[in-house]
Amino acid sequence: MKKEYDFSKGKRGAVLKSRGKTRITIHLDDDVIEAFRVKAEAASCGYQTLINDALRRYLSSASKPLDSKTLRRILREELDKTS
Repeated sequence: MKKEYDFSKGKRGAVLKSRGKTRITIHLDDDVIEAFRVKAEAASCGYQTLINDALRRYLSSASKPLDSKTLRRILREELDKTS
């Protein structure tokens, strides 16, 4: 090992960037998250995967931008379909 290392040109963050996915923070209602967790456990997959699939299905048929009110409505509709 060297006695000193030069980090003057170092950059913060992940060494390798992830491809195709971005980590975000999103605020969803507790009941929506819990319902997706229950469905995910029954389907043996992740709840975030189910949320992503629901959003993807909506976006494939949507013609207008997605706002928080619409997002909540979509998630509730998806939960009703699977119950």
